[in-house]
Amino acid sequence: MTTGRPSGGTDPGPATASDEPARLLVGGTEVARYVLAPALDERHGPRPYLHPVRTLGGTVVTDALPADHVWHLGASLAVQDVNGSNLWGGRTYVRDVGYTWRDDHGVIAHTGEVERTPGRYAHDLQWRDRAGQVLLTERRWVAASMVAPDAWRLDLDTVLTAPADREVRLGSPATNGRPGGAGYGGFFWRAAADGEAAVFTVDAAGEETVNGSAAPWLALAGTASGGGAYTLVFTGLGPGDRWFVRTGMYPGVCVAFAFDDPAVVPAGGSRHGRYGVLVADGTLDRDRAAALVGTMP
Repeated sequence: MTTGRPSGGTDPGPATASDEPARLLVGGTEVARYVLAPALDERHGPRPYLHPVRTLGGTVVTDALPADHVWHLGASLAVQDVNGSNLWGGRTYVRDVGYTWRDDHGVIAHTGEVERTPGRYAHDLQWRDRAGQVLLTERRWVAASMVAPDAWRLDLDTVLTAPADREVRLGSPATNGRPGGAGYGGFFWRAAADGEAAVFTVDAAGEETVNGSAAPWLALAGTASGGGAYTLVFTGLGPGDRWFVRTGMYPGVCVAFAFDDPAVVPAGGSRHGRYGVLVADGTLDRDRAAALVGTMP
């Protein structure tokens, strides 16, 4: 696959000054870089994404363009089936057929900057199909703030709005017939880990138990390739959302919009999301993770 700017209807358009990546700082330290207009092959699901994201101690906790799933882009919003368009990247899961390469890849395009400060960024986006038709419009806010000497918080707020004349269906491989709890698609974080990461909630642990759950928070603890230990604590499930988790095949956590059934944004209506991630140095236990979650609004 190539990594040049995609051709055809998925091209986000010419770069402008406001396309420059946004840098999120906490106490003067850069903790995340937000890539707004990546020049990627259309099959990788071009979209804004956060990478690298770092702990306050400097450990990188995201991965982007990994060899096993090239379309995993740090932390981002992505859905594999948006009214039949693949805005996740990679092959599309087709019922009774399986994963198939199709010419169905769209783009989530940055269209305008609203706010840029050291700790906060806001912008407008369009979710487009392969022909350039707008499937959804979005306003998104990303912010970083200090929580403790060894932890900071990333907040991502989003409002997705459907066109006035049609509803928008958000689906996943699971809703299209794939077994095994593959209900991914939503706010997805591809973590960086050397070896298998550990995952736990307030009352459960392990991929098989946690995947598909609706726990109020979920923690993933791993060790980065440079040897730094870290813990990520996620919040933000909305009505009908579930946690999609992988630790064996790769380390990843997703607030999944369509784990069991498609999610529908009604014509002219909106879908609101607020996702929080605590990014901490070291390996946190359940009590410490719960205590940090308690500091979140």
